[in-house]
Amino acid sequence: MSNHNRLLGMIESFLFIAGDEGLSLKQLMALTMTDEHSVTEALRHLRELYEKEIHRGITLKQFGGAYRLVTKAEFAEEIKRLLENPSPQTVTKASLEVLAIIAYKQPVTRVEIDDLRGVKSEGPLHTLVSRGFVMEQGRSEGSGRAILYGTTDLFLDKFGLKSLKDLPPLILEEDTDQEDNDLFMTHFQEAFSFDEEGGNAT
Repeated sequence: MSNHNRLLGMIESFLFIAGDEGLSLKQLMALTMTDEHSVTEALRHLRELYEKEIHRGITLKQFGGAYRLVTKAEFAEEIKRLLENPSPQTVTKASLEVLAIIAYKQPVTRVEIDDLRGVKSEGPLHTLVSRGFVMEQGRSEGSGRAILYGTTDLFLDKFGLKSLKDLPPLILEEDTDQEDNDLFMTHFQEAFSFDEEGGNAT
């Protein structure tokens, strides 16, 4: 594998993992340990590959200072069908944890979710977004303008709720140490369980 192709692969991998947050040019330079010109050329080449290969469902876009992998506009209707009719796969414990945090603390950033769980949440968050339970709700005012996440109307429908005011009562602790994090999740599990066949809350 040539150095250029390896660089393309690294950038694609990093952008996939970064998800909706995306990565800046400086971040990609640091992650790939490569100079600005090489990374810029690799990004240009990667975008051209996505656009030329019509069978590819994703492409590369720049939003502000961040590069992100996004779905192509021509597949919007097909993606809409998926979001409106999510597959009845089991919601994993990790996804349920992330959904719990978003439901009760929204709008919330991925970093805040990670801090509460004590582990990275990219995978579960992507799953919840792809299934239509969670969506972007703007950006935070702090440094970096991180994406804020909140629940959707589909979330309310699936859990049999008229509004977020109908969420079961949950005692939240202000401290974010591990003991309080465990208590948060314990309260949620007790108050709000999910049908593993993908149906309504029990």
